[in-house]
Amino acid sequence: MIKGFKDFLMRGNVVDLAVAVVIGAAFSAIVTAFTNNLINPIIALFGGNNVDGLAVKLGENDKTIVDFGAIITAMINFVIVAAVVYFIFVLPMNKIKERRERGQEPGPSEPTDVELLKEIRDLLAAQQRNG
Repeated sequence: MIKGFKDFLMRGNVVDLAVAVVIGAAFSAIVTAFTNNLINPIIALFGGNNVDGLAVKLGENDKTIVDFGAIITAMINFVIVAAVVYFIFVLPMNKIKERRERGQEPGPSEPTDVELLKEIRDLLAAQQRNG
């Protein structure tokens, strides 16, 4: 059971996904700083002299503020992160996949007959111990 779990974790897809999540989270902080310090002042330029310049207050309560600038900033954040993930992760992986399909680049190696026989032997030995 532990060997199967280890094989699952070491499979290329899981490791690639983990790396993508970590890099995506780190890159998200960069994008947030970029939009807060560059994009928000540009949005505020068109809406007034503060970052909330594109906000509308619907009533007397401060909770009734509709902040269009924050919505625009979130959309810009999403587009930047999506573009980076596509160009750094998805596009290169698609190119590698195409090369493998054309036979230009070898894919992951299949287990040898000896490795398969050892695995079968170990599974049979484990069954005999448990049963």
